[in-house]
Amino acid sequence: MTEAVDVQNLKVVVFQLADKEYVIPVTHVQGIEKLTHITRVPKTPSYVKGVINLRGVVTPIIDLRNRLGLGESNLNEASRIIIITLEEMNVGVIVDSANDVLDIPTDSIEPQPEVVGGFEEDYIAGVAKLDSRLLILLHMHLVLNPIKSGV
Repeated sequence: MTEAVDVQNLKVVVFQLADKEYVIPVTHVQGIEKLTHITRVPKTPSYVKGVINLRGVVTPIIDLRNRLGLGESNLNEASRIIIITLEEMNVGVIVDSANDVLDIPTDSIEPQPEVVGGFEEDYIAGVAKLDSRLLILLHMHLVLNPIKSGV
């Protein structure tokens, strides 16, 4: 007997930024890396930290906390770089920590609340309630959109 694919759940990677939990679908995630040396690229926006050589591929790195208007990242042992592939573009995003991989029931995802009122609200696709946790689902194509023409 073969297993049916569960289309009622969305498999996501959970990560933290400024004491909030965010998620992105695992289909966009190519890997999670420890911090490594980042080579700065001149004349790029402040959220673009530079590039890394990841297994022979030059990959731009952005500070996701900075990009969402949450301030600069405080880099430490828990900080990670999540490698995201979107529309054949590889980008690494620095996050405070990458917690786990979860299956979120799609019926638990609600649209973005209208009272958010901040810079990051444009990038929020929805909010999932899972037990006592609130998980913020990001529109990664909007978050990364300006990167395409820059780096």
